Amino acid sequence: MLAQFLQFLFSGITMGLTYVLAALGFSIIYNSSGVINFAQGEFIMLGGMATVALVSMGLPLPVAIALAVCVAVSAGLLVQKLAIERARNASVVSLIIITIGASLVIRGLVQVALGKDSHALKSFSGDTPLSLLGATLLPQSLWVVALSAAVVTGLTWFFGKTLTGKAMLATSHNRLAANLIGINTRNILLLAFGLAAALGSFAGIMVAPITYTSYDIGVMFGLKGFVAAVLGGLGSSTGAVLGGLLLGIAEAMTAGYISSAYKDAMPFVLILFVLFFMPRGLLGSNVTERV
Repeated sequence: MLAQFLQFLFSGITMGLTYVLAALGFSIIYNSSGVINFAQGEFIMLGGMATVALVSMGLPLPVAIALAVCVAVSAGLLVQKLAIERARNASVVSLIIITIGASLVIRGLVQVALGKDSHALKSFSGDTPLSLLGATLLPQSLWVVALSAAVVTGLTWFFGKTLTGKAMLATSHNRLAANLIGINTRNILLLAFGLAAALGSFAGIMVAPITYTSYDIGVMFGLKGFVAAVLGGLGSSTGAVLGGLLLGIAEAMTAGYISSAYKDAMPFVLILFVLFFMPRGLLGSNVTERV
């Protein structure tokens, strides 16, 4: 019984960390611009699909990963520069619709370029499972845990110790005040979209050897990342980490103890619960009120 519980727990943590990176992307963009970017899931898809395509062309995996992240970051910068910036005076609803449109465009381009098939990415260090207290753990899951922890630690250092990170935080708290003290908020918004795209693509690359990847996986990953961000408290980085892990574990436990048919319904059950009973999320008290 313990082995079974640990098996579900390990699976939930692995997928939950993917949702953490997606949720952090949502939070970074929301804090910087007030926009909920529903193209975030396509950055996850781009990371996995671009890596698979580049590896199939004969490039070494580390080079393919670096180039795939650059492809996703370029897509994020284009979305901000060509769509969001041009409509910066539009209503929030209009901006959300624009991000949904950008998502459809990215998905369509990838479908035309790389096809509709699902693709497998080779594991970073083999497929021989490891045994822990009766449960099995794929080496790729350890990569997901280690690299996700490194990314979250790096973001903590970036926002706490660098001038650019502090400028992003200042912009998130009060864009007008940030402008008045000389911060170029346009560049900050551009950086926010690039950083969010990098986080999403990295998540897609890490999880591709476990879940496979295809042109349409971004839809569900994006929705789950959004649920994780709202669950933790939209705009809160700590909340994004907590929300992503809780969502991943809840999904795994639902699939394991009830039925895998209900696994994808769990995010929507959770978001309804949050909207009804905790509309600002688990850590919503730390979120700045927007007026």
